[in-house]
Amino acid sequence: MKSFFKSFFAALLALIVFTLIGFFLIIGIAASFSKEEKMTIESNSVLVLDISQDFKEQSQDDPFSELINKKKGKTPSLSSLISLIKYAKTDSSIKGIYIKCQQNPNGYAASEEIRKALLDFKKSKKFILAYGETISQKGYWIGNVADQIYTHPQGGLEWAGFSYETMFLKGLLDKLEIKPQVFYAGKFKSATEPFRYAQMSDANRLQTSVWLNSIYNSFILGTAEQRKIDTTTLKAIANQGRVQNAGDALAYHLVDGLFYDDQVKKVIAKKVHVAKEKDISFVPMNEYASAVAIRGTGSGKIAVIYADGDIVMGKGDKNSIASDDYRALIQKIRNDESIDAVVLRVNSPGGSSLASDIIWREIDLLKKEKPVIVSMGNLAASGGYYISCGADSIFADANTITGSIGVFSVIPNVEGFMKNKLGITFDRVKTATYADMPSATRPLNLVEQNFLQASVDSIYHSFKSRVAVGRKKNIAYIDSIAQGRVWTGSDAIKVGLVDKVGTLNDAIIAAGKMAKLKGYSLKSYPESKSFIEELIEGYQDNIKVKAIQQEIGVSQWEMFKQVKSIQQMMGQPQARLPIFVVNHP
Repeated sequence: MKSFFKSFFAALLALIVFTLIGFFLIIGIAASFSKEEKMTIESNSVLVLDISQDFKEQSQDDPFSELINKKKGKTPSLSSLISLIKYAKTDSSIKGIYIKCQQNPNGYAASEEIRKALLDFKKSKKFILAYGETISQKGYWIGNVADQIYTHPQGGLEWAGFSYETMFLKGLLDKLEIKPQVFYAGKFKSATEPFRYAQMSDANRLQTSVWLNSIYNSFILGTAEQRKIDTTTLKAIANQGRVQNAGDALAYHLVDGLFYDDQVKKVIAKKVHVAKEKDISFVPMNEYASAVAIRGTGSGKIAVIYADGDIVMGKGDKNSIASDDYRALIQKIRNDESIDAVVLRVNSPGGSSLASDIIWREIDLLKKEKPVIVSMGNLAASGGYYISCGADSIFADANTITGSIGVFSVIPNVEGFMKNKLGITFDRVKTATYADMPSATRPLNLVEQNFLQASVDSIYHSFKSRVAVGRKKNIAYIDSIAQGRVWTGSDAIKVGLVDKVGTLNDAIIAAGKMAKLKGYSLKSYPESKSFIEELIEGYQDNIKVKAIQQEIGVSQWEMFKQVKSIQQMMGQPQARLPIFVVNHP
């Protein structure tokens, strides 16, 4: 036994020592990798835009990928990408842009911002060429700005129109004998419909049809302008299912040729006047970001606050908008006399109504000290609109999903499921009538239901009041356009929820004008952490996620995250869009 413990502790000590050595070795390597090397761009280069990359609102470091392949560099943020395309317009080293347009995970509004930047680039008379073995409709949304767009002879182009699909859980809940007790304000507030119905309500079907067709019409109009095909013909091609293969896409002039990769490279080689494809200097956008320095000029300073993700109470992570974190952040900016104006970039489906109100209050106080402009990304709906409505001015992309001014709360009653399916029952002792309210293990009585509905109605009234004051409208009018209804950015202008269609850069320019700045630099918030901080803090989460994904699969992991989101919603008033959404663009 004595020798056993001796061997055991010796092995344990060795494990600790090797772990520490490995840790400090990684830190040492990380420190060397964190020193970015300045890259140089050869003359006669072609900038490569791979839109299968997801360009986040703020660039997020992945230290593990950088350690493995530093040369690839960081994926630029959406705003950085726009700036890089603008910079390339006058960069003599860049002769053109090659778009890889197979898939596109970026949202409709983000895609439109990228598209506008590319259209502006074309004014330089430099070429843009696009290619994809198979091209999705969202890939084509960006790719069709090119002078020529090609696809693979055995590939093709998706051209079938847009659809929107929601998963309904009522049948499952009925089978499990789980009864969701739902309280909501706003006849269009569809976030709770998956729990209440087996299909869309008439109101939800109406609003969905309106905003989906608005986005589709934007896509069709953009294609018509670039391909010189009238909109009626383009819609007929989709409605009649005429594009089934690459040959059909060419026959209807949606692409300019059916080429293999080497043939596309030959076209590019001719454009940059080199003899062979291997002599083309391709510069991925990630590397270009490492090679050029884009800085503002002037003594002014504009803070850009990125509010990206679900709105949650307390502390959060880099994928959420947490009330404690953003309250402290906005207070810091308000008290910083070196900051002249603020742009709040919102990309959020909403979340906790209380957290939304906490952040709204901080924006309201900030606005009294310096100009605040909101720039809306793909989503600025429900709680996302709540935190936006008090700004001096609101910019949105034409295809931003916004509005959804409404509130809901869900209390599940699992008593039947626990008793009849699992044989588990509950009993209780309490010192006051409502001491156990709300409870998931018994049904709410009528008085308790009235309490919860009154709470939701009160929050809804506060929400509408915030919007009425911020938008300088009376509350009766706001009620008429609220009701949980979703609007696109272009339609939101018509009803007064948004001031202008414009990009993040447009909002920044407006902030500079409001602050009367002749020149300015930009400062992004939340501030980026150092490479080593990201490495240390991300290590545990990265390993945990990778391990779970390996065991259950990526699709099951995504479903698990959705279930977790539902759990977080239960019992807390929410101002958010539906969770179960599948789009087929």
